Amino acid sequence: MNTTTAAAAADRNPGAWARFLDSDLWFSFRTSPMAVAAALIAAACLACALFANWIAPHDPFDMAALDLSDARLPPAWEEGGSRRFVLGTDDQGRDILSALMYGARISLFVGVASVLVSMAIGVALGLLSGFAGGKVDALIMRICDVMLSFPSILVALLIDGVGRAMFPNAHDTLAFGVLIVAISLTGWVQYARTVRGSTLVERQKEYVQAARVIGVRPLRIMFAHVLPNVTGPVLVLATIHVAAAILTEATLSFLGVGVPPTSPSLGTLIRIGNDFLFSGEWWITIFPGLMLVLIALSVNLLGDWLRDALNPRLR
Repeated sequence: MNTTTAAAAADRNPGAWARFLDSDLWFSFRTSPMAVAAALIAAACLACALFANWIAPHDPFDMAALDLSDARLPPAWEEGGSRRFVLGTDDQGRDILSALMYGARISLFVGVASVLVSMAIGVALGLLSGFAGGKVDALIMRICDVMLSFPSILVALLIDGVGRAMFPNAHDTLAFGVLIVAISLTGWVQYARTVRGSTLVERQKEYVQAARVIGVRPLRIMFAHVLPNVTGPVLVLATIHVAAAILTEATLSFLGVGVPPTSPSLGTLIRIGNDFLFSGEWWITIFPGLMLVLIALSVNLLGDWLRDALNPRLR
């Protein structure tokens, strides 16, 4: 194939990136200042979390580098004319700016991991419930009703308490797994109910009936044909739930039942700073709180935009 023919073929079959740039979704994104601003904030927070090892001024986990004489220094504290700690230090002399980058990494990891686990469980059970119907549908929906009757924080506290009782000496090692399971245990319900409703509609359509007639196995119909058509609401729900999961993790860490103190998340940093808030060291808790608000708000705004962009009634 010569160069001219290859170029013509590329024009007739544009790549995935070119199709995305020509799509209505990209047009909706670039014409929405709120979505662009939220995406920039979320991208900046994500970059700080992912590349904290390289861009953080200090390593807050390096105990040998900590100096207690630097404890509780206010923001923009200067020594010898050079600014050392832009956002101040905490009670152990750790740089707040560096601690925020490492703490955001932990909070984002727990939030995204718990959403992925919730989504996997909820989508699978929702597909099974909506496609099978009958007693299977009734059983799964009753389980969802039971799970919705318990507050997510209460379930998370219960799971954490059971984990501490079963693994008293290894709780710090298993803390992340326990925390993800605790948040996911109630988070899957909304995915299951959303996917079930969409599956009930899709299973009555002609392409599903045709697949049944030609003998396609039910599992293949569910995951190869029905699932791609119900992922839109799931993506919107997952985007919004990332912020909710991060806030839940921060709440648990603030209560002292989240990640171990040796790996502080944003919630742990807020809890530490709360002890010094009324003594005048406001920066220890204010800056982690602002970081948490920025992450949760930007992700929520992106979820709201994605919900409107994927809604055919608003196009």
